[in-house]
Amino acid sequence: MSNHLKHETSPYLLQHAENPVNWYPWCGEAFEKARREDKPIFLSVGYSTCHWCHVMARESFENKETAAVLNRYFISIKVDREERPDVDSVYMSACQAFTGSGGWPMSIFMTWDKKPFFAGTYFPVHARYGMPGFSDVLHAVAEQWKDGRKALMHSAAQVIAHLKQSQSGQKSGKGANLSENAVKALAESFDSKYGGFGAAPKFPMPHNLLFLAYYAQVTDEPGLLEMVEKTLIQMRKGGIFDQIGGGFSRYSTDRYFLAPHFEKMLYDNALLIIVYAAVYGVVRKQEYLDTAIKTAEYVLGEMTSSCGGFFSAQDADSEGEEGRYYTFTLEEILAVLGEEKGRQFSDAFDITADGNFEGANIPNLLKSHGENLDFKDELGKLYAYRKNRRKLHLDDKILVSWNSMMIAALAALYRACGKEKYLQAAVKAQVFIENNLCDGRFLSASWRDNRQSEKGFLDDYAFYTAALTELYHSTLEGVYLEKAQRFCREAVKRFADHKRGGFFLSDSEDAELFMNPKETYDGAVPSGNSVMAYNFIRLYQLTGKEEYRTYADRQIAYMSAQAGEYPAGYSMFLFAKLVNDYPPEHIRIVLKDDRELGKIKRKLPLLANVTVASESREYPLINGKATYYVCKNHICLAPSNTFP
Repeated sequence: MSNHLKHETSPYLLQHAENPVNWYPWCGEAFEKARREDKPIFLSVGYSTCHWCHVMARESFENKETAAVLNRYFISIKVDREERPDVDSVYMSACQAFTGSGGWPMSIFMTWDKKPFFAGTYFPVHARYGMPGFSDVLHAVAEQWKDGRKALMHSAAQVIAHLKQSQSGQKSGKGANLSENAVKALAESFDSKYGGFGAAPKFPMPHNLLFLAYYAQVTDEPGLLEMVEKTLIQMRKGGIFDQIGGGFSRYSTDRYFLAPHFEKMLYDNALLIIVYAAVYGVVRKQEYLDTAIKTAEYVLGEMTSSCGGFFSAQDADSEGEEGRYYTFTLEEILAVLGEEKGRQFSDAFDITADGNFEGANIPNLLKSHGENLDFKDELGKLYAYRKNRRKLHLDDKILVSWNSMMIAALAALYRACGKEKYLQAAVKAQVFIENNLCDGRFLSASWRDNRQSEKGFLDDYAFYTAALTELYHSTLEGVYLEKAQRFCREAVKRFADHKRGGFFLSDSEDAELFMNPKETYDGAVPSGNSVMAYNFIRLYQLTGKEEYRTYADRQIAYMSAQAGEYPAGYSMFLFAKLVNDYPPEHIRIVLKDDRELGKIKRKLPLLANVTVASESREYPLINGKATYYVCKNHICLAPSNTFP
């Protein structure tokens, strides 16, 4: 028996369309029904590749007895956090206020006018793990709604007042020494033995690495670059990197980067392509470029639609078990590769009879010592063998913000390696967004099954602007720079807080919740506010237009105050600030013939500001050939016919 989710397009909502719970999507009908029947709302927020979302669904939402309690006492709403980041952000703040922590699945109890009065995350169906059973929670909330509603409303009012005060309060930090303090904090938490930062679980956090790598360059502190390289090498050798099929999992459950949470997210792989390509550009170690290329090949092979857009995620679970798809027994390896090659492969990739992960093996190179490993054929055979296993669930919705990250990544990878296929894939994805998710200056957030969502958010505009800027840098075609400026201005128009600074997540005219969040912290994904700072800085450096200088100064001041208490949590913003304080070289190319551009653009530095100009009195051709005018560190070099 289907519920109200059956006509939705979100893979996460469709996973619950046959539940006995009478789910509604986030819609006016659900809230009106709750008001009319005087029932509280149970809001469940998650995403389709979330392991614990699957567990709670199996235990509770597919359970007829639990569903009967929900259907009797509540109006139940399902939300895909990736389609509605505004709902996720507001109620995650509420969840953290109630419980001190957050995560998915997120469980919110609230009124029909969207005011939360109780919250949690995963609840087991019966009391265990020191947590109450979900049915017990439902009965307690229902009883309190009936007999103690005044206390619930008081709780809701307190939390809402706290959240509004937290957002409206002015930060006192002046932003002095932000980068230095962030570097100090990251260095103190660095795991010198195994790479990465902090204890397990370890997230890749590529924007931390990007910030440290650029800081090391501009301050000439090689020790910081060693931290970055240690982390990149350890991740590449570890099980967090899929040695068989390429691409990175979401995070490592241990400090070694051996055993990952096996789900693969588009945004992680995009950001990691960028940082591996960027560090390759600095140190020229082929291993980093190879890792970026293998990651891109995984995305193009398994995460790309025929129309050019990129899918969102692959699940960690298969056959009811997390990681089953990715692990091997020694017997399997020997059966696929034969005794001799199988033993050689197993020695290199840590495959043993006892296993290195719950009795099975995650292929990894953590115990290798840099020996020459040429297992291309063997990796191909194991990849083909693995493809015959039960297919992983694929979240095939196409998100503008995450697609924009991958467009930027592939454009940057093209500049690092010169392979046209990556630029072509980036261009095809941008065309897909323009044709399917863009109406003039208006962006939608997501697309699936030939249907687009109703509205876009700050992150969509911010990341799309950055993607267009990267496409400009890789093609030197002015149309991309013009589009980047158009969407940047639209972001200012729709989301800027002109009174207090910064940017709201939702268009203020469309905001429907009790608060419109401003996300500034750079978590697994950089915040839209950090990316807007980066956009303003790069556009000013490229165009010289004072409006971007003004926007950049305001955003830097706002974000510096936000970052004052814990600058290490704002690494994408601090990277942008470094680009502002230590601008990359500006290269003006004067061409004799536009046909020369094809060879030139493959050589462009990853971060340089490049413009193309016609010959003029100010910028003449030297010796009748393509001429480069380079300015760096506040000085201009002599024009040259040789690419810098």
